[in-house]
Amino acid sequence: MDEHGQNFGNHLLIALPSLRDSFFERSVTLICQHDSDGAMGVMVNRPSDYTVGEVLQQMGIASDDQALQAQVVLAGGPVHPERGFVLHDGGRTWDSSLDVGGGLFLTTSRDVLEAMARGEGPGQALVALGCAGWGIGQLEQELVDDSWLLVPSRADVLFDLPLAQRWQAAAGSIGVDLLNHASHSGHA
Repeated sequence: MDEHGQNFGNHLLIALPSLRDSFFERSVTLICQHDSDGAMGVMVNRPSDYTVGEVLQQMGIASDDQALQAQVVLAGGPVHPERGFVLHDGGRTWDSSLDVGGGLFLTTSRDVLEAMARGEGPGQALVALGCAGWGIGQLEQELVDDSWLLVPSRADVLFDLPLAQRWQAAAGSIGVDLLNHASHSGHA
């Protein structure tokens, strides 16, 4: 939460073309938590080198669900890249779930993956390794500096669209065409 009491949780943070950070360039990040200590989110449009099947196998979890096994694990961010995060819908909570808002949850416990492997998991889910974090006031300053565009979260961007389309579609949800957006911006 910033000094004006704004909470950016359950919003998509879209990297503007002017953001030249190689890790976050053209990224879309769901802000999962935003409070007086800073912000935390998970990138939702960058594939990792792993599939969910490989992660399940590494964890010793068996699954016959071919579609689940083939699902790409996302590179969620540079913080804790060894740690798994499951972003999902549904009313059921797991051992370690954070209520993101809008019916979305972020779970870091093994039980959600075990349920997914049995076909008893949430209706919609994505698996990511790592997350992104911002210190106190850092995200707010980056927004002022025109590094990011902030838009309300959309389930289709998170779960349905191909990864390559999520950056433009997220911005398009509020009428912004990033492909025609100037690569620099300024303040009058």
